[in-house]
Amino acid sequence: MSQWKIGVITASDSIARGEREDDRIELLKVLIREWLKCEVAVHRKVPDNMEELQETMIELVDREKCDLLIVAGGTGLSPRDVTPEVTQWVIDRPMPGLVEEMRRAGMQQSRRAMLTRAAAGTRGNSLIFNLPGHPKGVKICFEAIADMLPDALYILQGTEKADEDWGGLGW
Repeated sequence: MSQWKIGVITASDSIARGEREDDRIELLKVLIREWLKCEVAVHRKVPDNMEELQETMIELVDREKCDLLIVAGGTGLSPRDVTPEVTQWVIDRPMPGLVEEMRRAGMQQSRRAMLTRAAAGTRGNSLIFNLPGHPKGVKICFEAIADMLPDALYILQGTEKADEDWGGLGW
C-alpha cells in the first residue's frame, strides 16, 4: 500500500480534448514509483481553463485527499498557460524553495528554464507543485526536488522523522 496518495493533473487543451497523447503521465508514474515508492492514485486531464483547473485542484486535495498534487503543464508564457496563477489561488502557503531548485536545475540544461512560471505551496497538509509540460522538463524538475518530497510530506502530516536526518541542524 502506498504511503501517500498522489494526484496528477495534466493541464493541456489538446490532451484534454484527446487530440494528443499525454506524453508526461507515464514518465511521472515511473518517477513517482522510483522516488516516492508510490503509485499515482488519481489522474485528471484538464484544459488550460482557470475555473476548471481550480475546481479540479480543489477536488483532488480537499475531497480526494491527495497528499501530493502535481500539475504538469501550463507553466509557460502562452496566454493559455494559467497553471501558476490557479495554483497561487488554491494554496494557503507558498513554497518558493521548490520552484527555485527546479529552475536552477533546469538552467543547467537550458537557459529557457528561466522563462518557467511554476508555483508550489501547501493547502492544508497537502503539497502542490507545478511541472512543465514537456517530458524533458518534467524529468529535470521532478528529480531536482524528489529527495525533499518525503521530508515535506512527513512534516506537513505531522509525522516528521527524527532530527538525525538533518544532521542535528534542526532546520
